[in-house]
Amino acid sequence: MPVPPPDPSVPGTLAMHDVDPDLFDAVARARGGTAAVTELGRGQLSKRRLLLAAVRRSLPPGSGFDEPYRHLAALYRDDPDRWRAVMLHPYLDEGLARALAGCARGDRPDLSWFGELADGGPAALSGPHLLTTECDGLVLSLRLADRGPFRDVHGHPPAGPQSADEAGHWQRALDGAWQILVRRHPWHARAVAACLTTLVPLHPAPSGTAVSSAARRAYGAVALSPPADPVLFALTLVHEFLHVQLGALLDLVPLHGPASPARYHAPWRPDPRPLDALLQGTYAHLGVCDFWHTERSTAAPSPRAGREHATWYGYTRGAVDALLDSGELLPAGRRFTEGMRAALAGLAGD
Repeated sequence: MPVPPPDPSVPGTLAMHDVDPDLFDAVARARGGTAAVTELGRGQLSKRRLLLAAVRRSLPPGSGFDEPYRHLAALYRDDPDRWRAVMLHPYLDEGLARALAGCARGDRPDLSWFGELADGGPAALSGPHLLTTECDGLVLSLRLADRGPFRDVHGHPPAGPQSADEAGHWQRALDGAWQILVRRHPWHARAVAACLTTLVPLHPAPSGTAVSSAARRAYGAVALSPPADPVLFALTLVHEFLHVQLGALLDLVPLHGPASPARYHAPWRPDPRPLDALLQGTYAHLGVCDFWHTERSTAAPSPRAGREHATWYGYTRGAVDALLDSGELLPAGRRFTEGMRAALAGLAGD
């Protein structure tokens, strides 16, 4: 029987997280794989346990939080896999952070959603549709989160509850994208399968343009509007997964100093970006460049692959240079960005 989890409110009872330098360098090259997902997932568990303890201490007696809190502790003893699924629900982080901020303002936050999650697991908070796809023995399972709080964190209007037909459309689209990832990008497929648990359907932009998002406090979730084709769906999963991965790394290793008023040109956007946003965008677009580099090497590459690779290679290389010239990176951030530059060197055009 597993031992009870250490009380996160007692100093010294949480594990220390020290990212191995070789693993850090592999993450910088977008090649962290399942080993990185495992280590970063441990960090997320510790973060969420600390948030739970902080919220519990901040609430007045009789708030109704203690009962689901105790239920969650009992889950650790009785069903550790279910405990982990609850603790790593993408929106537990955002929900607890909002509750803690409300307590600091003197509010009494509504935490009924936490009781639903602790009682019913991820389905209770995100909806009943589970998308599961398999290719060559590698399985990806994503909860289609078409309801529940905190989906607004993705910055785009989330779609409402999906019908059986709409869920079927997502399933078929995922089947096609997963086959591409597993057979042409297996290094990304393995990491995506180990990390991602949730897909949030979004409305397209008012212009009809497809949108996608990963949120800093939503580890394990990606959000997107219905994809146009399986290749772009596969690409979106890689792109947003890398955002998720970098966010989890930043919870363990600071890569840059405090926010500054400086803004930098991001080649893929019309507006200048603060350094943290430029770093996130550059890392995700390293994955885009990597994806198209591989796509143009397939047995029957499309002309689009060559064009896309040339565009994103140039954009990403320029962004890496801007990061290194910024003066805002900490030593770990400089090492990380040098790792991105080394990875790009292997993706140069012919």
